[in-house]
Amino acid sequence: MTRIAIQGASGSFSHAAAIKALGSDVEIMECRTSEALFDAVSDGIALYGVVPVENTLAGSVQRNMDLLFQPEIHIVAEARIRIRMCLAVRPGYSMSQVRRVASHPVALQQCQGFFSRNPLVEAVTAFDTAGSVRDLMAGDADYDAAIGSELAASLYGADVLEQNLEDHEQNFTRFLTIARNPIALPEQGVKTSIAFTVQHRPGALHEALLAIAAHDVDLTRIESRPIVGQPWKYRLYADLRALSTTDQSAAVEALEAVTSEIRLLGQYLEEPEGI
Repeated sequence: MTRIAIQGASGSFSHAAAIKALGSDVEIMECRTSEALFDAVSDGIALYGVVPVENTLAGSVQRNMDLLFQPEIHIVAEARIRIRMCLAVRPGYSMSQVRRVASHPVALQQCQGFFSRNPLVEAVTAFDTAGSVRDLMAGDADYDAAIGSELAASLYGADVLEQNLEDHEQNFTRFLTIARNPIALPEQGVKTSIAFTVQHRPGALHEALLAIAAHDVDLTRIESRPIVGQPWKYRLYADLRALSTTDQSAAVEALEAVTSEIRLLGQYLEEPEGI
């Protein structure tokens, strides 16, 4: 059975993304931190890892973006997950018995409407969404309910009192699947992710963008991240899309001539928008 590393507990949205990307017949390896997840993949303990990199409400998961810049790590797939929050309780519980609700701080923040409708309910921070459901059902919790995925509720045997607690319907998280080695891909329908730096001089970034545009490549995302140990210097992370992988590869080759540093983070099948 294929071993997949995720950060956090089974039943998390990362677990759901792993199933979407790789199927349900997988062994989930729970990692305490993102660093441990990347180490598990680079050391060959897990064949793949699944990590969140951006959310349509909260923005980028910056630590995971930084960890992608490793020569022994390759992006091999992406998956978008609609974030649907539910209220999980022990069997037999009713809303009148709920006084403390736990979840990850980001999940709590994205469900403010629920707490406004229930002003007597206290929000309790937990390590992660699925872990809060797991601890509730194990009897190790000092709270009455947890906010998490329906997958977590099903996995740990919780009842679902309410569904769709999230404040915004258009709440999606994009996950990347990482591996030690790249995979074979078709000529079309592929996305390329890169990281690069440019010199501190007028027009340097403009030249890099021109190199991309000259090959009819669509720049679908770009983000700067500070380079650790080099104050006030930044690395640019970008996603490229074109009609063919040949065009994308040509754009990357052209970038090599106008950038100080460039690394191919991975090429992988693009998931259609709207999924």
